[in-house]
Amino acid sequence: MSESERERFSRLFLKSQATLRRKLRRFVRSRADAEDVVQEAFLRGYEDPSRVRDAGAFIYSAARNLAVDGHRREESARKAALSEASLRAFESNDSSEAKLLSDERARLLREAIEGLPRQRRMVFALKMFHDYSYREISATLQISVKTVENHIARALQDTHEYLRQRYAEGDDRG
Repeated sequence: MSESERERFSRLFLKSQATLRRKLRRFVRSRADAEDVVQEAFLRGYEDPSRVRDAGAFIYSAARNLAVDGHRREESARKAALSEASLRAFESNDSSEAKLLSDERARLLREAIEGLPRQRRMVFALKMFHDYSYREISATLQISVKTVENHIARALQDTHEYLRQRYAEGDDRG
């Protein structure tokens, strides 16, 4: 990056950081988190100027994306903690029937996921089990974000349908 580009980025940072920080507060928990996101967004543009055509637009988009990704990660962590807590409560029931039902649900879900086409299964696993963003999946698997979206939607439909059919079969037998 040339000196004039660095100066321009520095001026942009000084001029817009407070406004951007205020806008980000609706996505993040604290002022400190908003400051971190703003700094990270500016740093991304500053470190790799080849990606930046319009510095202002880039910074705002990068900051918003970082904030939204952070929010998603927090939500996933919160859901995982709730799931883990409810699973522990369920497991503490000490009921062998509850254990069998839990094992059966896990087995059916594993079968449903294993039945997905290879690429759809990889996309689904990266999203659901590793909490990758659509962009991260796109970059990792070198496919478009739209393809990632389609794979996730189809994987959810396919697993839901598989489970619905399997549970319906179980009801018919009972």
